[in-house]
Amino acid sequence: MAYMSQEGYDKLVAEVRRLESVERPKASAAIAEAADKGDLSENSEYDKLTIAQAKIVDTSRLKTDEVQIMSKVKITNLQNKKSMTYTIVSESEANLKQGKISIKTPIAQGLLNKKVGDEVDIKIPRGTLRVRIDEISIGE
Repeated sequence: MAYMSQEGYDKLVAEVRRLESVERPKASAAIAEAADKGDLSENSEYDKLTIAQAKIVDTSRLKTDEVQIMSKVKITNLQNKKSMTYTIVSESEANLKQGKISIKTPIAQGLLNKKVGDEVDIKIPRGTLRVRIDEISIGE
């Protein structure tokens, strides 16, 4: 099951519709060839499966007492004192440029269920990141 925002769900549905109605007809010969080789449907079938299993998160019911999916979390790196803000989202909605990180990332996993003021050691590929949670709000 994939938890996601209504916006993320709507974008995914729109993308699948676009792929099926615009992209497929445009390249029907290439698609037929790719389908014979088993290359085509992997992504669109994955998207359809994600849509079928999606559970829309009602952000109005989310709380800000601890970090969860759709939480916008302001943290401070205690080693270099830099402040960062991330919104924890489903894997399909992750976009680092927008500050949206997948719930499956080490940082998100390390922050889940923590509260404002907690200091957390998070194992990342480059070592351990020590952060303090400064603020929890509901992401957009």
